[in-house]
Amino acid sequence: MTTYLLAGGGTAGHVNPLLAVADALRAREPDAEVLVLGTREGLEARLVPQRGYELLFVDKVPFPRRPDRAAAVFPQRFGRAVAQVRRHLRDRSVEVVVGFGGYAAAPAYVAARRERIPTVVHEANARPGLANVLGARRAAAVGVAFAGTRLRGARVVGMPLRREIVDLDAAARRGEAAEAFGLDPSRPVLLVFGGSLGAQRLNEAFGEDGGAAWRDVLAAGWQLLHVTGERSTTPDPGVPGYAVRRYVDRMDLAFAVADAVVSRAGAATVSEISALGIPAVYVPYAVGNGEQALNAASAVAAGAAALILDADFTAERVRREVVPLLADPARLDAMHRAAATVGTRSGSEAVLTLIDEALALGR
Repeated sequence: MTTYLLAGGGTAGHVNPLLAVADALRAREPDAEVLVLGTREGLEARLVPQRGYELLFVDKVPFPRRPDRAAAVFPQRFGRAVAQVRRHLRDRSVEVVVGFGGYAAAPAYVAARRERIPTVVHEANARPGLANVLGARRAAAVGVAFAGTRLRGARVVGMPLRREIVDLDAAARRGEAAEAFGLDPSRPVLLVFGGSLGAQRLNEAFGEDGGAAWRDVLAAGWQLLHVTGERSTTPDPGVPGYAVRRYVDRMDLAFAVADAVVSRAGAATVSEISALGIPAVYVPYAVGNGEQALNAASAVAAGAAALILDADFTAERVRREVVPLLADPARLDAMHRAAATVGTRSGSEAVLTLIDEALALGR
């Protein structure tokens, strides 16, 4: 029986691929011990136990960004975190550590190296985080979701995806999905969403209290499923063919009914849309280091998606670029076919291959 330790967390971008790999390990080896290392403050503290995995804790120790008091005490605090992980590794006889980035990953990589345990790194974003940059230097295997991600020894393996996305048969579920949102399954649907909190720029362009581009979408013969976000005040005009939802907890059904998508470009979002072959227009979130634009770059280069900068995304831009796309079935079909060159539903299995290679080196 093999004991695996999966380290990562903080945000959904780290936790979700970790859980997808954990599920793949459990499905392949029901008798294996799959442990997760995380912090008490991260999203993993709630999601990991809910999924039925044991969560081992390590202190959250952020890397210092400036020479201040936190920087002065960082070596001591980080050393303590590494010691915590080393105890976990010994107590549970861990044979391989798989890191997904976040606060838990960095001490896990160092601890594993000191205990002579092989490590595997998976990076979900096109621009890697600091923990994975450090971890990749000594890792037995490194996998990335996107081509062009700069990590030492990296191989493109895709994103480990949720089972409901991997197994989705959109054609078979279309009727059920359309009924769930009050839409006509015989007419095409544009899905617009910006994550659980929504995207103000998208809401302003499409919503009734903004540029009202929803009217142009419907005039083009399409329907619109608009997920505005839980905190949004975008009104619902109650018009047939325009479904406004604050939040959708069944994104598999939203994807099942979608013939095209306008969305942000988070790593998981791009990976899921590409894997399902849905033509997309990405509007990268402007805050941060530009990682969302990088996440979308492979899909755009392949012809599977278009990109409009956040500052340029207006109702007029929708009318000038998005609506003509909806009226061009040949281009939509070409985008659908191009997605097959960048999207994959086998990311979890590819990471398992890396894990097996690392185990073989460590034995």
